[in-house]
Amino acid sequence: MWRDSEKFARQDKKESNGRLRLVVVAVFLLLAAIVGRLFLLQIKNCDYYKTLANGQQQVFSKLSPERGQIFFSNSMQGNDNGLLYPLATNKDFALLYAIPKDISDPNGLAEKLYDFFDKPRLERDHQKTVADNETKRLAAIADIQNNAALKPEEKTAKIAAIAADPFFSADSQKDGIITGYLKHLNKPDDPYEPLVKKMSTDDLFKLYAALYNGEIASSSTIYFPDGPTPTSTPVQATDLDIMHDQIVNTKDNNKPIIIKGLDFELNNYRYYPEGDVGAHLAGFVTDADNGATGHYGLEGFFNDILSGKFGFLKAEKGVGRDMLIVNDQEYVKPENGSDLILTIDRNVELEVCKQLKAGIDKYHATGGSVLVGDPKTGAIIAMCSYPAFDPNDYRSVSDISYFNNPTIFYQYEPGSVMKTITMAAGIDQGKVTPDTTYNDPGQMFVPGWNKPISNSDYSAKGGHGKVDMNFVLEFSLNTGAIWVMNQTGPKIFVDYVKNFGFGQKLGVELESEVPGNIGQLLQRRVPVSDYSTASFGQGISVTPLQMVASYMTLANKGLMMKPYLVKEIDNPDGQKQVISPKPIRQVVSAKTAETILAMLTNVVEKGHAKKASISGYYIGGKTGTAQVAGKGGYSKSDFIHTFVGIAPIEDPKFVLLTKIDNPQGLEYAESTAVPLGQGIIDYLLKYYQIPKTRK
Repeated sequence: MWRDSEKFARQDKKESNGRLRLVVVAVFLLLAAIVGRLFLLQIKNCDYYKTLANGQQQVFSKLSPERGQIFFSNSMQGNDNGLLYPLATNKDFALLYAIPKDISDPNGLAEKLYDFFDKPRLERDHQKTVADNETKRLAAIADIQNNAALKPEEKTAKIAAIAADPFFSADSQKDGIITGYLKHLNKPDDPYEPLVKKMSTDDLFKLYAALYNGEIASSSTIYFPDGPTPTSTPVQATDLDIMHDQIVNTKDNNKPIIIKGLDFELNNYRYYPEGDVGAHLAGFVTDADNGATGHYGLEGFFNDILSGKFGFLKAEKGVGRDMLIVNDQEYVKPENGSDLILTIDRNVELEVCKQLKAGIDKYHATGGSVLVGDPKTGAIIAMCSYPAFDPNDYRSVSDISYFNNPTIFYQYEPGSVMKTITMAAGIDQGKVTPDTTYNDPGQMFVPGWNKPISNSDYSAKGGHGKVDMNFVLEFSLNTGAIWVMNQTGPKIFVDYVKNFGFGQKLGVELESEVPGNIGQLLQRRVPVSDYSTASFGQGISVTPLQMVASYMTLANKGLMMKPYLVKEIDNPDGQKQVISPKPIRQVVSAKTAETILAMLTNVVEKGHAKKASISGYYIGGKTGTAQVAGKGGYSKSDFIHTFVGIAPIEDPKFVLLTKIDNPQGLEYAESTAVPLGQGIIDYLLKYYQIPKTRK
């Protein structure tokens, strides 16, 4: 009995010890797990959980700076204290969106949106298309009627075939546009559908006024905070304004005007008030998550300066949506971008672009450019090219080549305007004077060229015989340019070409400037023919900016100034950085430059640039007509016309270049680029109030 009790006692003790050991092991494992978990939380994954906690407890906001503006100058007829007008600024635009769940009649609203946004545009486009088509149809009918090879019945049949107008009316596109609107509006449970991403506030006010007045809407689509109230007093779009994210009628105690099913939000965008005027100067800005970024032109070149610096706000989350800033170090104020003040005169730019566009249309050209510069400083006063684009709507451009600035990006063979540079080299070297003569044969053979090089008038006039250097420029003799180059010597001639800035970037403050191409003149062994053709502007490529800069050098007593566009940078802290004119080098002597200016005056008085003359002034200039190079040689139908003018010649205030690309029906620059230049020179003389110096 006792033995049995002792046996059970030993057994209980053994089981108790086992349970104890089990508990100890469990506790140990639990502690180990806790320690391991703490290690993971506090050491290994510390950064992760700290970031997670901050995300739940803190708010970090990136604060965008305001992009700097770009301003034209406005000399106010020579007064440098004129007002400034923006080429590029910042402006609020509305994102118009629909609230489909609040729209009871999607079809009706779609119809109204079509009437407001699309119908006027389509009707304008249709009218232009009909007019253009009518002109083409009349021309085609005239060709048929004048075709002697056609029988009368054939003429009648062909005329009948082109009599119908093949173009659709504006309303023919209506159904497709309405369907597009309904894809956004016919969604009963949808609270948000964007309709127009970038709408001016003026257009927004016009839309709301039209809807409010019932011009394109029924009163059932309008409601006010106190319930539906048909209006009896029409509102004007000019009476509307935005207050507290609502459109209000300022003539009715700022009463909100709410259109059922429509709303808007304001966003800040880059805005170019002059549209395509100055587009190549400005470039454009794109928006992305990392902020606005400039492309092309000044926007691209000065992107960092214009962009400014981002700030941030770091705050603790409080109750509800409240935020509590921890301390002053948690807030970094954004630094706005700097403003640019340009050398470009707005009045001159507008007039130049107007005349250029008219000239391109008049001569049925594919494009053109105008540059105006101040020879004494290198400041560019006007820079305009077409085709252009509207930087406010750059996404609609079908050909991205339109973004490139033709005055600095497209290089071309300049033609006879290069003869002035050749003549300047010969005179500066003392090899020729204006009175130096040579015998002009009308054409000549040069080694390496498979046919004789002729003057442009050779077929009509043959050789001119004994002529002087004035005559060479006045009547643009290719043989004379070759003769002068040979007197100077090819190597020295090339040195002058380089010193005048050709074959190198001039450093103007624009993206994508190219250096031109005079590479064939810089080889170890250069064929004689390459020197010869370069002397009259063929076989080398230049940019319009390089060409006008070379003439600005001559107009500035032979001293070349760096062309520039920005005369002042205004920083957000109030400090101003004034850009001073920068001399580059003395290219020719002042005496040589003066001599060349006198010879260029003779070109306008007696030569191919007579159409540039203006009563009361001495004007200097030179024309250039260049064939366009292509595969297999030079085109016989495509030409680039250039004119470079200097005025007034006694004390040059400006130099301009006009360039017309592929004009139709007119072979020489004296019929296109010169008249365009004359019109601009006449405007500039009056604008700057330059007194007349001759009777």
